[in-house]
Amino acid sequence: MTGQELRSFKDLSGISPRTRSVAVFSRRTVLNVAMLLRDSIVARQVRAYLLDAERNTRPHPVDNLFHIDLDALDERITRISTQTAGRLIGQTIVPMLNHLIHASGEQRRELTAIREDLERVKRTLQGRELTGAAAAAAAAVDAMGRREFEDHVAGLCRRDGCTVANTGSDEDLSAELVGRTADGRRLVVRCEHSATHRAVESGTMWEFAGMAKLEHEAEVALFVTNSTFTTAALGLAARHGITAVHRALLEAWSTGTALQVLR
Repeated sequence: MTGQELRSFKDLSGISPRTRSVAVFSRRTVLNVAMLLRDSIVARQVRAYLLDAERNTRPHPVDNLFHIDLDALDERITRISTQTAGRLIGQTIVPMLNHLIHASGEQRRELTAIREDLERVKRTLQGRELTGAAAAAAAAVDAMGRREFEDHVAGLCRRDGCTVANTGSDEDLSAELVGRTADGRRLVVRCEHSATHRAVESGTMWEFAGMAKLEHEAEVALFVTNSTFTTAALGLAARHGITAVHRALLEAWSTGTALQVLR
């Protein structure tokens, strides 16, 4: 409202004379807006106020607007929203997800194949590194003296959690190292450093078996050599529970692989 109409309205309603314009809305308009804002607490209060006021002033409503069941209206709006969301999901989102799943499946297979290839390359490189390291370790062991070899084996035992001490002598070489494993088992170790072409004989193994099992009551007995064992010596070791650490096993042990019996 503006002009003369506004001036008359100001006189009737007591609005400030400085007001330039006034917008007047009917109750029906306000109620329509309040019904659109279905999640607004203020809008719900406006609806309740207008409906209560209309019921009190108009025992017989002029139209059917005020007979609207707001709960039913909310339910209808919710149903329409659910149907719309269902169509959106079924026609747009699901096909998009199916496409993404299919694409990701192909990419997953490609990535899996690439990962397997990389693992094979990694194992190959690690094998070469270990082979080179083992060869270097073997060469270093071959160059050691008897005492150095014994200290080397003692260091490997300590690396794997064992406590060992040197008890051997030049006259008695049957048990150079004695101690305990990381879990407390009695440990006896024989260190035999010799030319690589000379295999440990069964007589030497028998001598160590008697010393380790009878005198020291060893729970873990290791016979370590930088060469190999004869078949008879290996059989004797197996029968008496002695771990025969031959050249190849010593190379692996020296390059970081713990002996199974010490774990």
